[in-house]
Amino acid sequence: MAECGASGSGSSGDSLDKSITLPPDEIFRNLENAKRFAIDIGGSLTKLAYYSTVQHKVAKVRSFDHSDKKFDELLHLASRGQHANVDTLVQDIYGGAHQTLGLSGNLIASSFGKSATADTEFSKEDLAKSLLHMISNDIGQLACLYAKLHCLDRVYFGGFFIRGHPVTMRTITYSINFFSKGEVQALFLRHEGYLGAIGAFLKGAEQDNPNQYSWEENYAGSSGLMSSSPELCPTQRARSGAFDLLEMDRLERPLVNLPLLLDPSSYVPDTVDLTDDALARKYWLTCFEEALDGVVKRAVASQPGSVDAAERAEKFRQKYWNKLQTLRHQPFAYGALTVRSLLDTREHCLNEFNFPDPYSKVKQKDNGVALKCFQRVIHSLDALGWEERQLALVKGLLAGNVFDWGAKAVSDVLESDPQFGFEEAKRKLQERPWLVDSYSKWLQRLKGPPHKCALIFADNSGVDVILGVFPFVRELLSRGTEVILACNSGPALNDVTYSESLIVAERIAAMDPVVRAALREGRLLLVQTGSSSPCLDLSRLDEGLAVLVRERGADLVVIEGMGRAVHTNYHAALRCESLKLAVIKNSWLAERLGGRLFSVIFKYEVPAE
Repeated sequence: MAECGASGSGSSGDSLDKSITLPPDEIFRNLENAKRFAIDIGGSLTKLAYYSTVQHKVAKVRSFDHSDKKFDELLHLASRGQHANVDTLVQDIYGGAHQTLGLSGNLIASSFGKSATADTEFSKEDLAKSLLHMISNDIGQLACLYAKLHCLDRVYFGGFFIRGHPVTMRTITYSINFFSKGEVQALFLRHEGYLGAIGAFLKGAEQDNPNQYSWEENYAGSSGLMSSSPELCPTQRARSGAFDLLEMDRLERPLVNLPLLLDPSSYVPDTVDLTDDALARKYWLTCFEEALDGVVKRAVASQPGSVDAAERAEKFRQKYWNKLQTLRHQPFAYGALTVRSLLDTREHCLNEFNFPDPYSKVKQKDNGVALKCFQRVIHSLDALGWEERQLALVKGLLAGNVFDWGAKAVSDVLESDPQFGFEEAKRKLQERPWLVDSYSKWLQRLKGPPHKCALIFADNSGVDVILGVFPFVRELLSRGTEVILACNSGPALNDVTYSESLIVAERIAAMDPVVRAALREGRLLLVQTGSSSPCLDLSRLDEGLAVLVRERGADLVVIEGMGRAVHTNYHAALRCESLKLAVIKNSWLAERLGGRLFSVIFKYEVPAE
């Protein structure tokens, strides 16, 4: 979900469709070196377009008195009109011969051309559509000329003229595509006045040392792209509402790129864009909707002493359900639609109704149970030969990753079978060869010199971090590799947080001399990611983490879990070795990837020389 949306080719019709797709998040990124510019239509550029090419043509359209029409009404008329009834097209001039000239018959040869030569009374709808096309083409051509003059490939549009109207965005996009031959991309801001509002705010914020923090959109409070067809999206408020909303959370610390990203400018966290993939979109929206009852139940159970927990949980249900219905009709209503954005929106809505950590009690219980098993697991690993132990450590990482309360296939098992534990999870794993299996390549690498420093992004609390991650960390430490263990800054599902990792590490250090010595000597460092998401955006990480990565010379990145290594970062290119591993705990996704439930992803990558 983002402030910006990009559109594709032009088409007829009133509702947004696949012709408009959206880019990755663009809010408050570092744009210092970015090559793009913004156009606020309603300001000087619009006046320039009118004064340069439009005024003398409008004079010919006296039959269309728009003096008493509101702008929204004009666009509504345009959405029902056919400009070809008013404009002279290439095929009107050349007939079938236009093909021999290499021209499309649908190209506009003259705006309002037919109105200048015919005595026919044209419909207001057709006149409005012709006027919209004429203005949009003028704006698009000017934008392309300026973009090419400055070697830019993106143009951001905002302002009263745009205001989320599908028909306006589509015609401007068609114009941009035509005049640039597809080399320039048109993107649209979701909120009218976004540039002015944010600019004014940041100007005032300069006195408050803005480099000391970052911003993040709160999806629970932000409005989306408005629908011009209320009947298509009944959950949306009327366009005549007083104002749109953009709610931003100020984060305590600045967020920056992971220094190990191969190309930060081209990095896209998400593996699948649900605005492009209709089948995946339908599945995941249904999946999140069906999971709502369980989330509500968990939220209420997390606050047994609260008299209004059930009421607040019901309000959460309704708000998130409404968001999902909006996204069914307008997948790009909040910008880029991904599994990550759906998860983050759910977390924001839970926080909106004061459910900051619905899995807190579950995590405490799971941590207690796993800590009791830690020494037994370590003793069994230490009794193995070196090569056998490496495979056992990897299987332990994977088995630990099974314990994900966010996956229905797992939560059903955990709720129905309290005795389900670490060994049972190992037996659930797919036998080798795995769905993605680079283990042999990884084992061969381990026979070489140790890594200097490993950065590990942990996933779940309990069995995952204690019996899966920490034994793996311990082995790396024993090889002489320093370890940076990065955990979420805030809660999300049953993911381990930074504050929880400090407690867990202290308990483990009391039992294990290797971990105890590493903590004391600064060879094992616990840090926060800056995120409160079940997924991972490597372009928005805590600045302190990035500093440590540089100082320690990290040359191995380990990303664990479906959210961090499959839904996001599966295709992330790094400048160092990387391990991406997860157990697929969703049948639909497993089948789509060519596997079955509990199939294993073990992806070891080495950057090209």
